[in-house]
Amino acid sequence: MKPGLAVGHKETIAVTVTEEMCAGFGGKRIHPVLSTVSMVYYLEWAGRKVIEPFLEDGEEGIGAAISVEHRAPAPVGKRVTFTAEAIEVTPKRVVCRVWAEHDKAVVGEGVFTQVILPKARIEERIHAMA
Repeated sequence: MKPGLAVGHKETIAVTVTEEMCAGFGGKRIHPVLSTVSMVYYLEWAGRKVIEPFLEDGEEGIGAAISVEHRAPAPVGKRVTFTAEAIEVTPKRVVCRVWAEHDKAVVGEGVFTQVILPKARIEERIHAMA
């Protein structure tokens, strides 16, 4: 990784909840609120934004672990901000505290870990699993 990424570095993404982000299974909507799956997607994306400027040519980040608690609903139309803050940074691993919130509640929070690897190693691993 390039130098400069430090504990405390934050990135955010803000989105408005849409019908496509709602909780549902098999094409059937369950609740008109942000699904846990969608929340995790945006939390991971915020974490990705933390590492992107610091990746060297030839290396890539891989999501290694995420642990999230879904705490409150975010109804369709609600603006939600997703934040990732680096809490541990090494040349091969970045751990972020992640959370989602809107004007009335913390929607979810947890920890997201990314491992930094050479792209060639990632490709080798993918081919080995094919």
